[in-house]
Amino acid sequence: MAPTRRSTILGPDGRPVEIPLLTEEFAPTTAWGVRSVHVEGVASGLTPERLAAIMRQANIGQSRAYLTLAMEMEERYMHYRSQLQVRRLAFDTVDPQVTTPEGVDARIVDAVTELVNDPGFRAGCSDLQDGVAKGYSVVEPIWDYHRGMLRPVRYKHRDPRFFQFDRVTLEDLRLASDTNFDGDPIPPGVFVTHTPSILSGLPLRGGLARTVAWAFIVQSFTLQDWSAFAEIYGIPFRVGRYGPGASEDDKRTLLWAVRSIANDGAAIMPQGMNMEFQAVQGNHGEAVFGNLLAYLDRQVSKVVLGQTMTADEGSSLGQAKIHNEVRIDIKRADGQQTAGTINRDLIPWFVAMNFGPQDVYPQVDFPVAEPEDIKAITEGVAKLVPLGLRVSQRQMREKLALSEPEKGEELLAAPRAAAPTAEPPAPAPEPAPGPAPAPETLSLRPGHPGGCRCTGCATARLAAGDPHRDAIDELQDDQLQDWEAITDPLLEGVFALAAGARSFDDVLRGLDRLRIDSGPLRERLARATAIARGLGDVTD
Repeated sequence: MAPTRRSTILGPDGRPVEIPLLTEEFAPTTAWGVRSVHVEGVASGLTPERLAAIMRQANIGQSRAYLTLAMEMEERYMHYRSQLQVRRLAFDTVDPQVTTPEGVDARIVDAVTELVNDPGFRAGCSDLQDGVAKGYSVVEPIWDYHRGMLRPVRYKHRDPRFFQFDRVTLEDLRLASDTNFDGDPIPPGVFVTHTPSILSGLPLRGGLARTVAWAFIVQSFTLQDWSAFAEIYGIPFRVGRYGPGASEDDKRTLLWAVRSIANDGAAIMPQGMNMEFQAVQGNHGEAVFGNLLAYLDRQVSKVVLGQTMTADEGSSLGQAKIHNEVRIDIKRADGQQTAGTINRDLIPWFVAMNFGPQDVYPQVDFPVAEPEDIKAITEGVAKLVPLGLRVSQRQMREKLALSEPEKGEELLAAPRAAAPTAEPPAPAPEPAPGPAPAPETLSLRPGHPGGCRCTGCATARLAAGDPHRDAIDELQDDQLQDWEAITDPLLEGVFALAAGARSFDDVLRGLDRLRIDSGPLRERLARATAIARGLGDVTD
Protein backbone atom coordinates (compact mmCIF):
# COMPACT_ATOMS: atom_id res chain seq x y z
CA MET A 1 0.00 0.00 0.00
CA ALA A 2 1.48 3.33 -1.07
CA PRO A 3 2.06 5.87 1.71
CA THR A 4 -0.39 8.74 1.94
CA ARG A 5 0.91 11.92 0.35
CA ARG A 6 1.15 14.93 2.62
CA SER A 7 1.10 18.63 1.81
CA THR A 8 3.12 21.48 3.23
CA ILE A 9 0.00 22.85 4.93
CA LEU A 10 -0.07 22.17 8.65
CA GLY A 11 -3.11 21.17 10.66
CA PRO A 12 -3.90 22.36 14.18
CA ASP A 13 -1.77 19.52 15.57
CA GLY A 14 1.26 20.88 13.68
CA ARG A 15 1.45 17.90 11.31
CA PRO A 16 1.21 18.18 7.50
CA VAL A 17 -2.30 17.77 6.13
CA GLU A 18 -2.88 14.72 3.91
CA ILE A 19 -3.31 15.55 0.23
CA PRO A 20 -6.60 13.58 -0.22
CA LEU A 21 -8.24 15.77 2.38
CA LEU A 22 -7.76 18.77 0.09
CA THR A 23 -8.30 17.18 -3.33
CA GLU A 24 -11.07 14.58 -3.17
CA GLU A 25 -14.13 13.43 -1.26
CA PHE A 26 -13.36 10.88 1.40
CA ALA A 27 -16.76 9.15 1.64
CA PRO A 28 -18.61 9.49 -1.69
CA THR A 29 -21.77 7.52 -2.40
CA THR A 30 -21.21 4.39 -4.49
CA ALA A 31 -23.57 2.52 -6.81
CA TRP A 32 -23.24 -0.71 -4.84
CA GLY A 33 -21.70 -1.97 -1.60
CA VAL A 34 -21.81 -0.62 1.92
CA ARG A 35 -21.95 3.02 0.75
CA SER A 36 -24.93 2.52 -1.53
CA VAL A 37 -28.18 4.26 -0.61
CA HIS A 38 -30.31 1.85 -2.67
CA VAL A 39 -31.06 -0.77 -0.04
CA GLU A 40 -34.08 -2.80 0.88
CA GLY A 41 -36.37 -1.31 3.51
CA VAL A 42 -36.86 -2.66 7.02
CA ALA A 43 -40.14 -1.12 8.21
CA SER A 44 -42.45 -3.03 5.86
CA GLY A 45 -43.78 -6.11 7.61
CA LEU A 46 -41.87 -5.28 10.80
CA THR A 47 -42.80 -7.49 13.77
CA PRO A 48 -41.84 -7.19 17.45
CA GLU A 49 -39.54 -10.20 17.06
CA ARG A 50 -37.79 -8.65 14.06
CA LEU A 51 -37.45 -5.30 15.87
CA ALA A 52 -35.87 -6.99 18.88
CA ALA A 53 -33.38 -8.74 16.56
CA ILE A 54 -32.49 -5.41 14.92
CA MET A 55 -31.80 -3.87 18.31
CA ARG A 56 -29.61 -6.80 19.35
CA GLN A 57 -27.59 -6.48 16.15
CA ALA A 58 -27.09 -2.76 16.80
CA ASN A 59 -25.86 -3.57 20.31
CA ILE A 60 -22.87 -5.42 18.84
CA GLY A 61 -22.10 -2.80 16.19
CA GLN A 62 -24.11 -4.17 13.25
CA SER A 63 -26.26 -1.07 12.94
CA ARG A 64 -27.16 -0.87 9.25
CA ALA A 65 -30.67 -2.32 9.69
CA TYR A 66 -31.27 -0.11 12.75
CA LEU A 67 -30.19 3.06 10.93
CA THR A 68 -32.34 2.12 7.93
CA LEU A 69 -35.32 1.70 10.26
CA ALA A 70 -34.55 5.06 11.89
CA MET A 71 -34.78 6.78 8.50
CA GLU A 72 -37.95 4.95 7.53
CA MET A 73 -39.58 5.89 10.82
CA GLU A 74 -39.16 9.57 9.96
CA GLU A 75 -40.88 8.90 6.64
CA ARG A 76 -43.78 6.80 8.00
CA TYR A 77 -44.46 8.10 11.52
CA MET A 78 -45.93 11.56 10.94
CA HIS A 79 -46.00 12.75 14.54
CA TYR A 80 -42.41 11.67 15.16
CA ARG A 81 -41.25 13.47 12.03
CA SER A 82 -43.09 16.66 12.99
CA GLN A 83 -41.55 16.71 16.47
CA LEU A 84 -38.06 16.16 15.10
CA GLN A 85 -38.67 18.97 12.64
CA VAL A 86 -39.81 21.30 15.42
CA ARG A 87 -36.62 20.60 17.37
CA ARG A 88 -34.43 21.02 14.31
CA LEU A 89 -36.10 24.26 13.20
CA ALA A 90 -35.81 25.61 16.74
CA PHE A 91 -32.04 25.17 16.49
CA ASP A 92 -31.98 26.75 13.02
CA THR A 93 -33.39 29.99 14.46
CA VAL A 94 -30.32 30.46 16.69
CA ASP A 95 -27.73 32.73 15.08
CA PRO A 96 -24.11 31.67 15.65
CA GLN A 97 -21.69 34.13 17.20
CA VAL A 98 -17.90 34.25 17.22
CA THR A 99 -16.19 34.94 20.54
CA THR A 100 -12.59 36.06 20.62
CA PRO A 101 -10.26 34.79 23.35
CA GLU A 102 -7.42 37.06 24.37
CA GLY A 103 -4.44 36.92 22.06
CA VAL A 104 -6.23 35.99 18.80
CA ASP A 105 -5.25 37.96 15.69
CA ALA A 106 -7.99 40.22 14.35
CA ARG A 107 -7.49 38.80 10.84
CA ILE A 108 -8.28 35.31 12.13
CA VAL A 109 -11.42 36.57 13.83
CA ASP A 110 -12.61 38.24 10.62
CA ALA A 111 -11.95 35.07 8.60
CA VAL A 112 -13.84 32.85 11.07
CA THR A 113 -16.73 35.33 11.17
CA GLU A 114 -16.95 35.20 7.38
CA LEU A 115 -16.90 31.40 7.50
CA VAL A 116 -19.69 31.27 10.09
CA ASN A 117 -21.87 33.73 8.19
CA ASP A 118 -21.77 31.57 5.05
CA PRO A 119 -25.19 29.94 4.33
CA GLY A 120 -23.47 26.61 3.72
CA PHE A 121 -22.16 26.63 7.28
CA ARG A 122 -25.66 27.04 8.65
CA ALA A 123 -26.92 24.19 6.46
CA GLY A 124 -24.09 21.95 7.66
CA CYS A 125 -24.89 22.69 11.31
CA SER A 126 -28.54 21.90 10.63
CA ASP A 127 -27.54 18.53 9.14
CA LEU A 128 -25.61 17.75 12.31
CA GLN A 129 -28.92 17.70 14.20
CA ASP A 130 -29.70 14.39 12.49
CA GLY A 131 -27.59 12.88 15.26
CA VAL A 132 -30.40 13.59 17.74
CA ALA A 133 -32.45 10.77 16.21
CA LYS A 134 -29.74 8.33 15.16
CA GLY A 135 -27.04 8.88 17.81
CA TYR A 136 -24.47 10.52 15.54
CA SER A 137 -24.32 12.63 12.39
CA VAL A 138 -21.41 13.15 9.99
CA VAL A 139 -20.84 16.10 7.64
CA GLU A 140 -17.91 16.18 5.23
CA PRO A 141 -16.56 19.65 4.37
CA ILE A 142 -15.39 19.88 0.76
CA TRP A 143 -12.26 22.07 0.84
CA ASP A 144 -11.15 24.35 -1.98
CA TYR A 145 -9.40 27.68 -2.48
CA HIS A 146 -12.01 30.40 -2.61
CA ARG A 147 -11.67 34.15 -2.10
CA GLY A 148 -7.99 33.79 -1.29
CA MET A 149 -8.40 31.15 1.42
CA LEU A 150 -8.66 27.41 1.77
CA ARG A 151 -12.20 26.96 3.00
CA PRO A 152 -15.16 24.52 2.85
CA VAL A 153 -17.12 25.36 -0.28
CA ARG A 154 -19.77 22.70 0.44
CA TYR A 155 -20.91 20.70 3.45
CA LYS A 156 -22.14 17.24 2.48
CA HIS A 157 -24.18 15.24 4.94
CA ARG A 158 -23.06 11.62 4.84
CA ASP A 159 -25.49 8.75 5.30
CA PRO A 160 -24.90 7.35 8.82
CA ARG A 161 -24.93 3.85 7.31
CA PHE A 162 -21.61 4.71 5.61
CA PHE A 163 -19.93 4.35 9.01
CA GLN A 164 -19.50 1.78 11.74
CA PHE A 165 -18.02 1.65 15.21
CA ASP A 166 -15.09 -0.50 16.21
CA ARG A 167 -16.01 -3.97 17.42
CA VAL A 168 -14.45 -3.65 20.86
CA THR A 169 -15.48 -0.32 22.40
CA LEU A 170 -18.23 0.70 19.92
CA GLU A 171 -17.01 4.28 20.33
CA ASP A 172 -14.38 4.76 17.60
CA LEU A 173 -16.17 5.76 14.39
CA ARG A 174 -14.75 4.19 11.23
CA LEU A 175 -15.61 4.34 7.54
CA ALA A 176 -17.51 1.26 6.35
CA SER A 177 -15.63 -0.66 3.68
CA ASP A 178 -16.39 -3.57 1.35
CA THR A 179 -12.87 -4.93 1.83
CA ASN A 180 -12.31 -4.36 5.56
CA PHE A 181 -14.70 -6.00 8.01
CA ASP A 182 -13.61 -3.66 10.81
CA GLY A 183 -13.90 -0.54 8.62
CA ASP A 184 -11.21 1.93 7.56
CA PRO A 185 -9.77 4.41 10.07
CA ILE A 186 -10.71 8.04 9.51
CA PRO A 187 -7.86 10.61 9.35
CA PRO A 188 -8.28 13.70 11.53
CA GLY A 189 -9.87 16.74 9.97
CA VAL A 190 -11.87 14.85 7.35
CA PHE A 191 -15.34 14.92 8.93
CA VAL A 192 -17.35 17.02 11.34
CA THR A 193 -18.77 14.30 13.58
CA HIS A 194 -21.55 15.27 15.96
CA THR A 195 -22.49 12.88 18.76
CA PRO A 196 -25.23 14.51 20.90
CA SER A 197 -24.94 13.69 24.58
CA ILE A 198 -28.60 12.82 25.10
CA LEU A 199 -28.01 9.59 27.00
CA SER A 200 -24.75 8.58 28.63
CA GLY A 201 -23.17 5.53 27.10
CA LEU A 202 -22.63 4.27 23.57
CA PRO A 203 -23.63 6.58 20.69
CA LEU A 204 -25.75 3.92 19.00
CA ARG A 205 -27.85 3.54 22.14
CA GLY A 206 -28.29 7.28 22.65
CA GLY A 207 -30.37 8.21 19.60
CA LEU A 208 -34.06 8.95 20.08
CA ALA A 209 -34.98 6.51 17.31
CA ARG A 210 -34.11 3.59 19.57
CA THR A 211 -36.79 4.63 22.07
CA VAL A 212 -39.40 5.70 19.54
CA ALA A 213 -39.04 2.44 17.55
CA TRP A 214 -41.30 0.60 20.00
CA ALA A 215 -43.98 3.29 19.75
CA PHE A 216 -43.61 3.13 15.97
CA ILE A 217 -44.38 -0.58 15.74
CA VAL A 218 -47.34 -0.32 18.13
CA GLN A 219 -48.88 2.60 16.21
CA SER A 220 -48.31 0.72 12.93
CA PHE A 221 -50.37 -2.23 14.17
CA THR A 222 -52.95 0.12 15.68
CA LEU A 223 -53.43 2.02 12.43
CA GLN A 224 -53.77 -1.26 10.54
CA ASP A 225 -56.43 -2.55 12.93
CA TRP A 226 -58.27 0.78 12.97
CA SER A 227 -58.34 0.85 9.17
CA ALA A 228 -59.85 -2.64 9.10
CA PHE A 229 -62.39 -1.63 11.74
CA ALA A 230 -63.28 1.54 9.85
CA GLU A 231 -63.91 -0.44 6.68
CA ILE A 232 -66.48 -2.56 8.48
CA TYR A 233 -67.81 0.21 10.74
CA GLY A 234 -68.29 2.67 7.86
CA ILE A 235 -70.38 0.21 5.79
CA PRO A 236 -73.48 -1.54 7.25
CA PHE A 237 -73.18 -5.27 7.73
CA ARG A 238 -74.98 -7.06 4.88
CA VAL A 239 -77.08 -10.20 5.38
CA GLY A 240 -78.54 -12.07 2.39
CA ARG A 241 -81.38 -14.52 2.83
CA TYR A 242 -82.34 -17.31 0.40
CA GLY A 243 -85.35 -19.62 0.40
CA PRO A 244 -85.39 -23.35 1.21
CA GLY A 245 -85.40 -24.31 -2.42
CA ALA A 246 -82.42 -22.19 -3.48
CA SER A 247 -79.86 -24.00 -5.58
CA GLU A 248 -76.08 -23.73 -5.28
CA ASP A 249 -76.05 -21.28 -8.19
CA ASP A 250 -78.61 -19.12 -6.37
CA LYS A 251 -76.49 -19.12 -3.23
CA ARG A 252 -73.37 -18.13 -5.14
CA THR A 253 -75.30 -15.35 -6.85
CA LEU A 254 -76.54 -14.01 -3.53
CA LEU A 255 -73.05 -14.17 -1.98
CA TRP A 256 -71.65 -12.29 -4.96
CA ALA A 257 -74.30 -9.62 -4.55
CA VAL A 258 -73.63 -9.22 -0.83
CA ARG A 259 -69.92 -8.77 -1.43
CA SER A 260 -70.33 -6.42 -4.36
CA ILE A 261 -72.77 -4.05 -2.68
CA ALA A 262 -69.99 -2.67 -0.43
CA ASN A 263 -67.91 -1.17 -3.23
CA ASP A 264 -70.27 -0.84 -6.17
CA GLY A 265 -73.33 0.36 -4.32
CA ALA A 266 -75.65 -1.67 -6.62
CA ALA A 267 -76.38 -5.33 -7.34
CA ILE A 268 -79.02 -7.60 -8.88
CA MET A 269 -80.41 -10.91 -7.67
CA PRO A 270 -83.14 -13.34 -8.64
CA GLN A 271 -86.70 -12.76 -7.46
CA GLY A 272 -87.41 -14.37 -4.15
CA MET A 273 -84.05 -13.44 -2.61
CA ASN A 274 -83.75 -10.50 -0.17
CA MET A 275 -80.94 -8.59 1.51
CA GLU A 276 -80.86 -6.77 4.88
CA PHE A 277 -78.42 -4.10 6.12
CA GLN A 278 -77.48 -4.27 9.81
CA ALA A 279 -76.24 -0.85 11.00
CA VAL A 280 -73.39 -0.74 13.53
CA GLN A 281 -73.83 1.80 16.34
CA GLY A 282 -71.26 3.31 18.66
CA ASN A 283 -67.79 4.90 18.50
CA HIS A 284 -65.77 2.00 19.78
CA GLY A 285 -63.05 2.48 17.17
CA GLU A 286 -62.15 6.00 18.22
CA ALA A 287 -62.41 5.16 21.90
CA VAL A 288 -59.96 2.27 21.60
CA PHE A 289 -57.67 2.89 18.64
CA GLY A 290 -57.79 6.69 18.71
CA ASN A 291 -56.95 6.97 22.39
CA LEU A 292 -54.07 4.53 22.00
CA LEU A 293 -52.60 6.52 19.11
CA ALA A 294 -53.02 9.78 21.05
CA TYR A 295 -51.22 8.25 24.02
CA LEU A 296 -48.31 7.10 21.83
CA ASP A 297 -48.03 10.56 20.24
CA ARG A 298 -47.85 12.22 23.65
CA GLN A 299 -45.03 9.91 24.70
CA VAL A 300 -43.14 10.65 21.48
CA SER A 301 -43.54 14.40 22.15
CA LYS A 302 -42.02 13.91 25.59
CA VAL A 303 -39.10 11.96 24.15
CA VAL A 304 -38.28 14.53 21.44
CA LEU A 305 -39.30 17.85 23.02
CA GLY A 306 -39.47 17.00 26.71
CA GLN A 307 -43.10 18.08 27.01
CA THR A 308 -46.49 17.99 25.27
CA MET A 309 -48.19 21.34 25.83
CA THR A 310 -46.57 23.13 22.87
CA ALA A 311 -47.13 20.15 20.57
CA ASP A 312 -50.71 19.07 21.29
CA GLU A 313 -54.04 20.81 21.55
CA GLY A 314 -56.00 21.39 24.73
CA SER A 315 -53.42 23.26 26.80
CA SER A 316 -53.83 26.69 28.32
CA LEU A 317 -51.59 29.60 27.49
CA GLY A 318 -50.00 29.51 30.96
CA GLN A 319 -49.27 25.80 30.73
CA ALA A 320 -47.81 26.19 27.23
CA LYS A 321 -45.47 28.95 28.44
CA ILE A 322 -44.22 26.79 31.30
CA HIS A 323 -43.64 23.81 29.01
CA ASN A 324 -41.97 26.08 26.45
CA GLU A 325 -39.20 26.67 28.99
CA VAL A 326 -38.34 22.97 28.64
CA ARG A 327 -37.98 23.45 24.90
CA ILE A 328 -35.66 26.40 25.55
CA ASP A 329 -33.45 24.21 27.72
CA ILE A 330 -33.29 21.57 24.97
CA LYS A 331 -32.52 24.19 22.33
CA ARG A 332 -29.77 25.63 24.51
CA ALA A 333 -28.26 22.17 25.03
CA ASP A 334 -28.39 21.44 21.30
CA GLY A 335 -26.62 24.75 20.63
CA GLN A 336 -23.89 24.15 23.20
CA GLN A 337 -23.16 20.62 21.99
CA THR A 338 -23.13 21.67 18.33
CA ALA A 339 -20.76 24.52 19.17
CA GLY A 340 -18.43 22.04 20.87
CA THR A 341 -18.38 19.89 17.74
CA ILE A 342 -17.69 22.86 15.43
CA ASN A 343 -14.93 24.20 17.69
CA ARG A 344 -13.28 20.77 17.71
CA ASP A 345 -13.64 19.52 14.12
CA LEU A 346 -13.83 22.62 11.89
CA ILE A 347 -12.60 25.94 13.29
CA PRO A 348 -9.06 24.80 14.27
CA TRP A 349 -8.52 23.19 10.86
CA PHE A 350 -9.76 26.23 8.96
CA VAL A 351 -7.54 28.58 10.96
CA ALA A 352 -4.46 26.33 10.94
CA MET A 353 -4.56 25.69 7.19
CA ASN A 354 -4.78 29.44 6.46
CA PHE A 355 -2.85 31.09 9.30
CA GLY A 356 -0.82 28.23 10.77
CA PRO A 357 -1.30 26.42 14.08
CA GLN A 358 -2.36 28.70 16.94
CA ASP A 359 -2.25 28.46 20.70
CA VAL A 360 -5.86 29.62 20.97
CA TYR A 361 -8.62 29.73 18.37
CA PRO A 362 -11.82 31.76 18.02
CA GLN A 363 -14.87 30.01 19.41
CA VAL A 364 -18.29 29.65 17.82
CA ASP A 365 -21.33 29.79 20.09
CA PHE A 366 -25.04 29.33 19.50
CA PRO A 367 -26.46 31.54 22.28
CA VAL A 368 -30.12 31.12 23.18
CA ALA A 369 -31.61 34.22 24.79
CA GLU A 370 -33.55 33.64 27.99
CA PRO A 371 -37.14 34.91 27.79
CA GLU A 372 -37.02 38.23 29.55
CA ASP A 373 -39.63 40.60 30.92
CA ILE A 374 -38.46 43.55 28.85
CA LYS A 375 -40.67 46.01 30.69
CA ALA A 376 -39.33 44.99 34.11
CA ILE A 377 -35.72 45.15 32.91
CA THR A 378 -35.99 48.58 31.32
CA GLU A 379 -37.85 50.02 34.29
CA GLY A 380 -35.31 48.57 36.72
CA VAL A 381 -32.35 49.90 34.74
CA ALA A 382 -33.99 53.31 34.42
CA LYS A 383 -34.30 53.47 38.22
CA LEU A 384 -30.88 52.09 39.13
CA VAL A 385 -28.66 53.90 36.61
CA PRO A 386 -29.32 57.34 38.20
CA LEU A 387 -28.30 55.76 41.53
CA GLY A 388 -24.88 54.85 40.18
CA LEU A 389 -25.40 51.33 38.76
CA ARG A 390 -23.21 50.77 35.70
CA VAL A 391 -24.88 48.73 32.94
CA SER A 392 -23.20 47.45 29.79
CA GLN A 393 -24.81 48.56 26.54
CA ARG A 394 -23.80 45.27 24.93
CA GLN A 395 -25.64 43.28 27.59
CA MET A 396 -28.75 45.41 27.25
CA ARG A 397 -28.69 45.02 23.46
CA GLU A 398 -28.51 41.24 23.84
CA LYS A 399 -31.45 41.18 26.24
CA LEU A 400 -33.52 43.47 24.03
CA ALA A 401 -32.41 41.69 20.81
CA LEU A 402 -31.06 44.95 19.36
CA SER A 403 -28.07 44.98 17.03
CA GLU A 404 -25.15 47.39 17.15
CA PRO A 405 -25.97 50.40 14.92
CA GLU A 406 -23.92 50.68 11.77
CA LYS A 407 -21.86 53.73 11.00
CA GLY A 408 -23.99 56.48 9.49
CA GLU A 409 -27.33 55.03 10.59
CA GLU A 410 -29.97 57.34 11.98
CA LEU A 411 -30.17 56.85 15.74
CA LEU A 412 -33.05 57.28 18.12
CA ALA A 413 -32.56 60.05 20.64
CA ALA A 414 -34.53 61.79 23.34
CA PRO A 415 -36.46 64.81 22.05
CA ARG A 416 -34.62 68.03 22.54
CA ALA A 417 -36.05 70.43 25.08
CA ALA A 418 -37.35 73.71 23.69
CA ALA A 419 -34.85 76.53 23.99
CA PRO A 420 -35.77 78.81 26.89
CA THR A 421 -37.17 82.15 25.77
CA ALA A 422 -35.22 85.17 26.82
CA GLU A 423 -36.89 86.94 29.70
CA PRO A 424 -37.28 90.70 29.41
CA PRO A 425 -34.91 92.61 31.63
CA ALA A 426 -36.32 93.28 35.05
CA PRO A 427 -37.12 96.95 35.76
CA ALA A 428 -34.70 98.73 37.99
CA PRO A 429 -35.82 98.53 41.62
CA GLU A 430 -37.04 101.76 43.14
CA PRO A 431 -34.70 103.20 45.75
CA ALA A 432 -35.72 102.34 49.29
CA PRO A 433 -36.81 105.29 51.45
CA GLY A 434 -34.39 104.31 54.16
CA PRO A 435 -32.07 101.62 55.42
CA ALA A 436 -33.94 98.32 55.78
CA PRO A 437 -33.39 96.27 58.88
CA ALA A 438 -31.42 93.04 58.55
CA PRO A 439 -33.76 90.17 57.53
CA GLU A 440 -32.54 87.91 60.28
CA THR A 441 -33.73 90.38 62.92
CA LEU A 442 -37.27 90.79 61.58
CA SER A 443 -40.26 89.13 63.22
CA LEU A 444 -44.00 89.36 62.63
CA ARG A 445 -45.21 89.58 66.20
CA PRO A 446 -43.59 91.20 69.21
CA GLY A 447 -41.71 88.82 71.41
CA HIS A 448 -40.45 86.57 68.58
CA PRO A 449 -36.65 86.28 68.62
CA GLY A 450 -34.58 87.39 65.67
CA GLY A 451 -34.22 84.69 63.03
CA CYS A 452 -37.47 82.98 64.07
CA ARG A 453 -38.52 80.42 61.37
CA CYS A 454 -42.25 80.56 61.87
CA THR A 455 -44.42 81.29 58.85
CA GLY A 456 -45.12 84.92 59.78
CA CYS A 457 -41.49 85.78 60.48
CA ALA A 458 -40.32 84.06 57.28
CA THR A 459 -42.84 86.11 55.27
CA ALA A 460 -41.61 89.35 56.87
CA ARG A 461 -37.98 88.50 56.13
CA LEU A 462 -38.83 87.73 52.50
CA ALA A 463 -40.60 91.06 52.18
CA ALA A 464 -37.45 92.83 53.33
CA GLY A 465 -35.02 90.57 51.39
CA ASP A 466 -34.69 89.26 47.82
CA PRO A 467 -37.82 90.20 45.83
CA HIS A 468 -37.31 87.18 43.51
CA ARG A 469 -37.57 84.62 46.29
CA ASP A 470 -40.68 83.52 48.14
CA ALA A 471 -41.43 81.52 51.23
CA ILE A 472 -41.27 78.20 49.33
CA ASP A 473 -37.67 78.92 48.31
CA GLU A 474 -36.78 79.55 51.92
CA LEU A 475 -38.52 76.33 52.92
CA GLN A 476 -36.64 74.36 50.27
CA ASP A 477 -33.28 75.72 51.42
CA ASP A 478 -34.09 74.90 55.00
CA GLN A 479 -35.18 71.31 54.22
CA LEU A 480 -32.11 70.58 52.07
CA GLN A 481 -29.56 71.61 54.69
CA ASP A 482 -29.26 68.04 56.08
CA TRP A 483 -30.55 65.96 53.13
CA GLU A 484 -27.51 63.66 53.13
CA ALA A 485 -28.28 62.49 56.67
CA ILE A 486 -31.67 61.25 55.44
CA THR A 487 -30.84 59.86 51.99
CA ASP A 488 -27.53 58.14 52.74
CA PRO A 489 -29.13 55.41 54.93
CA LEU A 490 -31.69 54.83 52.17
CA LEU A 491 -29.09 54.28 49.43
CA GLU A 492 -26.50 52.47 51.53
CA GLY A 493 -28.19 49.08 51.12
CA VAL A 494 -28.72 49.57 47.36
CA PHE A 495 -25.06 50.47 46.77
CA ALA A 496 -23.91 47.49 48.84
CA LEU A 497 -26.20 45.18 46.86
CA ALA A 498 -24.92 46.49 43.51
CA ALA A 499 -21.29 46.20 44.61
CA GLY A 500 -21.65 42.56 45.65
CA ALA A 501 -23.77 41.39 42.70
CA ARG A 502 -22.30 39.48 39.75
CA SER A 503 -25.05 40.25 37.25
CA PHE A 504 -28.06 42.46 36.73
CA ASP A 505 -30.37 39.56 37.62
CA ASP A 506 -28.65 39.30 41.03
CA VAL A 507 -29.48 42.99 41.64
CA LEU A 508 -33.14 42.48 40.71
CA ARG A 509 -33.46 39.45 42.97
CA GLY A 510 -31.71 41.30 45.81
CA LEU A 511 -34.05 44.29 45.57
CA ASP A 512 -37.00 42.06 46.48
CA ARG A 513 -35.28 41.10 49.73
CA LEU A 514 -33.92 44.56 50.55
CA ARG A 515 -35.55 46.33 53.50
CA ILE A 516 -35.23 50.13 53.55
CA ASP A 517 -36.40 52.34 56.43
CA SER A 518 -38.05 55.30 54.74
CA GLY A 519 -39.63 56.67 57.93
CA PRO A 520 -37.36 59.75 58.34
CA LEU A 521 -37.79 60.69 54.70
CA ARG A 522 -41.58 60.36 54.83
CA GLU A 523 -41.72 62.40 58.04
CA ARG A 524 -39.59 65.17 56.52
CA LEU A 525 -41.73 65.27 53.37
CA ALA A 526 -44.94 65.38 55.42
CA ARG A 527 -43.69 68.31 57.49
CA ALA A 528 -42.49 70.21 54.44
CA THR A 529 -45.83 69.65 52.71
CA ALA A 530 -47.76 70.93 55.70
CA ILE A 531 -45.58 74.05 55.96
CA ALA A 532 -45.89 74.72 52.22
CA ARG A 533 -49.65 74.40 52.48
CA GLY A 534 -49.65 76.90 55.36
CA LEU A 535 -47.50 79.37 53.43
CA GLY A 536 -49.92 79.13 50.53
CA ASP A 537 -52.90 79.82 52.79
CA VAL A 538 -51.19 82.86 54.32
CA THR A 539 -50.30 84.25 50.90
CA ASP A 540 -53.82 83.72 49.56
